[in-house]
Amino acid sequence: MILESLTLSTLVVTAAEIGDKTQLLALCLAARFRAPVPIVLGILAATVLNHLLAGLLGLSVASFLTPETLKWILVLSFLAMGLWMLVPDKIDEADCTSAPNTYGVFVTTATLFFLAEMGDKTQLATVALAAHYHDAIFVVAGTTLGMLIADVPAVFVGDKLSQKISMVWMRRIAAVIFLGFAVASYFA
Repeated sequence: MILESLTLSTLVVTAAEIGDKTQLLALCLAARFRAPVPIVLGILAATVLNHLLAGLLGLSVASFLTPETLKWILVLSFLAMGLWMLVPDKIDEADCTSAPNTYGVFVTTATLFFLAEMGDKTQLATVALAAHYHDAIFVVAGTTLGMLIADVPAVFVGDKLSQKISMVWMRRIAAVIFLGFAVASYFA
């Protein structure tokens, strides 16, 4: 069960991050600051804190819902995320050049990522997965790993990668993956 929660959490968030506003934010911050290590550390800090809060919320929700209800919440969450993936997130180019630098790269990144994750697909997925698995620690570890898998390459090779990969097709593939997760969760 631990390996399943860790693996599924990682896969779900990695898929959800493709073309997401936080992935675009990682690209912007990399272009603006050209300091990959503090950006990656800021992403890590913000994600751990944000997803830990989401995981704890998921555990509290799980304490008063039946396993059948949790199953349906997970299935419907995956369906909703699959549809949500088809709607592109955008960050204006002005946002990339006007990112504040008052507190340094790490604090700026951590603050912007924490705020961008509030109510985002990945935060909602963390709530649903923690509730389903009754496990905040391994779900948060998985969702954090998924964020890093999706966002760290954007920090290091973002401009070159974005010119070669069609984000429309990446979002479509991610939507199909989420629909597959919904079907698998229904039959699990």
